[in-house]
Amino acid sequence: MMTLLLVGLAGFLAQFVAGTLGMGYGMTSTTALVAFGTAPAIASASAHFAQVGTSLASGVSHWKFRNVDWRTVGILAGPGVVGAVLGALLLVSFSGDFAIAWMSVILFALGLYVLVRFAFLRLGKLITHKRPGARFLAPLGFVAGFVDAAGGGGWGPVATTTLLSSGRLEPRKVVGSVQAAEFVVTLAASLAFLAALSLHGMNFAVVAGLLIGGVLAAPIGAVLVRRVPPRLLGAAAGGLIVLTNGWLLLSALGAPVAVVVVAYAGLSALIVAALLAAVRSMREERRINALVGEDDDDSVATEERARG
Repeated sequence: MMTLLLVGLAGFLAQFVAGTLGMGYGMTSTTALVAFGTAPAIASASAHFAQVGTSLASGVSHWKFRNVDWRTVGILAGPGVVGAVLGALLLVSFSGDFAIAWMSVILFALGLYVLVRFAFLRLGKLITHKRPGARFLAPLGFVAGFVDAAGGGGWGPVATTTLLSSGRLEPRKVVGSVQAAEFVVTLAASLAFLAALSLHGMNFAVVAGLLIGGVLAAPIGAVLVRRVPPRLLGAAAGGLIVLTNGWLLLSALGAPVAVVVVAYAGLSALIVAALLAAVRSMREERRINALVGEDDDDSVATEERARG
């Protein structure tokens, strides 16, 4: 009973992070399951089964709060499905250790870039007028889907981080669009795991715990992602990716405890400085939001009334 409660709490926290920052559900929930002694393939499969429900709830919540760009969702989802199926089949056949180590290097670099971009670069360069196209989104969807299934998580970190770093879409719409596309990708990965594992070793009570906790957290994340300024949201997302993947990278390298302590002291100092810089820049967010046509809640309400 206590284990199921902990699993439910893990699902709540995982979806809270994913719904707010557009990443982290798979990595958080899979890590918790592995810590409880679950085999990596079963842990990834369980997280994906639960994520079918949580990603649907989160996607609907983001849609209601107008955080979704449906063109981005459509282009991301198709290649993401193909990548997720291939990744799931690979994880069942081989160890996911290499995929996790490889993912941590890439995500650490991207997370660091996002952190610096949204915290320290001039606001005028945060959002461009050129929207992401199919040549950019299709390969991104495939890679994100593959890494997500093969590494036990990664759809949000890969897709959200790359879209944030491109500066071609508002952060709240990046988060909402990635979360909406995740439902289709997660469903495909779950079906692939189902076919490959034939339910061997699955514990659906664990899946239910993750699902219930995640569904409860989904609306909270959708509300917060609309209220948090883009500077702060981007810096927080980058900081989360850096901390998570820094730990994975140091563990994969077998770094001594002293090195880990020094590295995390430096990373923590950088993240604190970045968040302070983001807070100082929040007064200028109204100007940036005005450039993209959403300067305040009144303008949003007016547009909604005009639509009908």
